[in-house]
Amino acid sequence: MEKDGKLTGLAENFEGKRFNSPNDLAIKSDGSIYFTDPPYGLQKDDPRDLDFCGVFRLSPKGAVTLLDRNFGKPNGLAFSPDEKLLYVDDTERRTIRVFDVQPDGTLANGRIFAELKDPVKTGGPDGMRVDVEGRVWCTGAGGVWVFDKSGKLLGVIATPEEPANLTFGGPDRKTLFITARTSLYRIATKAAGSVHHNQ
Repeated sequence: MEKDGKLTGLAENFEGKRFNSPNDLAIKSDGSIYFTDPPYGLQKDDPRDLDFCGVFRLSPKGAVTLLDRNFGKPNGLAFSPDEKLLYVDDTERRTIRVFDVQPDGTLANGRIFAELKDPVKTGGPDGMRVDVEGRVWCTGAGGVWVFDKSGKLLGVIATPEEPANLTFGGPDRKTLFITARTSLYRIATKAAGSVHHNQ
């Protein structure tokens, strides 16, 4: 959205085929936009051009590159503070995968970083952020799941409703804002969110 309210499309297709419904994105410091493309925005009878749900990169010059197509339903994504890692969650499989970001912007060495599986509560990973220490914060079943850099679960911030997305804000980036099904929540944290442009 431009300052005057006009909408400008940056990427509308991959190799001439419409995206499913681009969802979350993360902006690298070089201006490239990494985004996920699950089918959540499609209506039941909408024909799909792509037979997969991928992770894409939009270069500053406007070129779209498919980075990975091996996801059930890719959703939230976030860079590590040094931009050497990209975390991408898969709502369908209830996992977070991590990739090494290559000098040319592509991804390599994809592996499972963490699982967000609760035997009782429903909901899969959705929105994701990283703090300045490299901890990964991800909405999931029952609340916000927090992992250290090795993928160890540090704890879950319980929320009254199933959460969808989150972001750090406030003057010191130590206020965590959480969107849920019908409400917006906030909680003060000791950790500061990364200055990255994760959306």
